[in-house]
Amino acid sequence: MKIRGNDALRDKLAAEYVLGALRGGARRRFEGWMYSDAALRLLVREWEQRLLPMHEFVRPQAPSPHIWRNIEMRLHLKPERSRWHFWRGFGLGLASAAAVAALVVTVSVQQLREPSYDLVATLTDEQAQPALLVKADTGKRVLQVHMVGAAPVPLDRSLQLWAIPKAGPPRSLGVLGEDGRATFSLAAGATGSDVVVLAISLEPRGGSPNPNGPTGPVLYKGPWVRAM
Repeated sequence: MKIRGNDALRDKLAAEYVLGALRGGARRRFEGWMYSDAALRLLVREWEQRLLPMHEFVRPQAPSPHIWRNIEMRLHLKPERSRWHFWRGFGLGLASAAAVAALVVTVSVQQLREPSYDLVATLTDEQAQPALLVKADTGKRVLQVHMVGAAPVPLDRSLQLWAIPKAGPPRSLGVLGEDGRATFSLAAGATGSDVVVLAISLEPRGGSPNPNGPTGPVLYKGPWVRAM
């Protein structure tokens, strides 16, 4: 496969590499290309800047009981012993303890990567630098906003989130707190197929005086993306 000169393919592979979708031989082959292709390495770094801030929204999860059973089976432990007895037992050598630690870390990392939301948007500035993350749980009808970039807001101003549809006026989704965070009820029309982009505007303190749209400059914007 030749990727030099194929910008669309290079961008697709860089995104899949950062997401972890490239595996085995395909991943090793891509890493070989990066070794001799500075532009490809830069493309990967750009995708890291876009996607890695999404980890801020991942909630920790405790390993389920069947994972603990699998750990006990792989280490040939007696199945009737609880995991707490296992951790407190004195019969394990240092090698077994190290193996368990490695397994637990692997399990924890895999579970932390599990998404707990179904829609996410990374709002960027004019230089494509991530500034805010927006996630939506359409089942629970909850929308959360989290600032990830350094974007100080004057005391007499507020940031306001908007859904911009293909037609009609922008729809206000809420005014952010002073720390750039907010949790809103997911309004009707916030995630519809007609929503082209989400946007953040700088408004007078408390929000736009115009219910039909922003009155201040639009600072950040980005589209909804369905979580993998």
